[in-house]
Amino acid sequence: MFFILVIPYSVDESYLQSGDGSSQISATINAPENNYAYYAAYALVNGKLHIFGGDSDDTKIARLDDCTLNELTVRLNEERKYGHAALSIENGIKALICFGDSGDIRKTCEIFDGSKTVSTFASDSTHRRGGLGLYKNQPATVGCIDEKHQKAETLSATGWTALPDHPKRISRHSLVALENQSLLLIGGRDYGNDGYARQSGIWQLNDENWNKIGELLQADFSGSAIYIGRSIYYFGYVSKAIERLDFTETEVLQNVAPIGNQPRNNFYPVLFQTVFNYCI
Repeated sequence: MFFILVIPYSVDESYLQSGDGSSQISATINAPENNYAYYAAYALVNGKLHIFGGDSDDTKIARLDDCTLNELTVRLNEERKYGHAALSIENGIKALICFGDSGDIRKTCEIFDGSKTVSTFASDSTHRRGGLGLYKNQPATVGCIDEKHQKAETLSATGWTALPDHPKRISRHSLVALENQSLLLIGGRDYGNDGYARQSGIWQLNDENWNKIGELLQADFSGSAIYIGRSIYYFGYVSKAIERLDFTETEVLQNVAPIGNQPRNNFYPVLFQTVFNYCI
């Protein structure tokens, strides 16, 4: 059975969550500071977990080696303290890191290949807390906590182009790609009609159309999600609920089940698939 390593904003509260919900075990992760992962974005590069920016150091890049987050000498080009996102691209050999908390950084992007960072195309709209996911095997982002818009964009070799607007003024959601090249948007907050409504919707962008395909058991935002073996595991921030979204072989949503609760309200926890005895 696989486990998911969860690194919250307090690194000393890291734990392993079993995929079937049967167990939750403390894990010992070493880091330069206990808040090292707070507001950091994360992605796999060459199979290794990397974290980018965050509250403790907004240009840091660190790699998880065994049970230690080791800071690399290479740095991000931009100060990405919070609100940014990271995504594995090009079959996992690179990471795209975009957006941030102020000014033009809310549009900028850069690519990390394991040894250096290079700037790439900036998005047309700001997308702080809009996330990153893959749609048709290309990076995509949706919404913005600042401008509260519905805009979605995708990045190709020639720059960013518009995707269909999301039906809601959404942000603080999770974006997850399916193998059928569609993009799922899970949870979030709807900033339309002067509201801040917590969302339970599971939305799918497929064939240039947004459709709601299901609901979380508990509405939530600022959680993290990971796709493993035809299931998405969603770690909620507000509710603390851990929910498993099960899909068929043809990637049709079949079931949403509770498999546990986070020990506390963990804001965008870092997630990494591993084994039962990792760092215990």
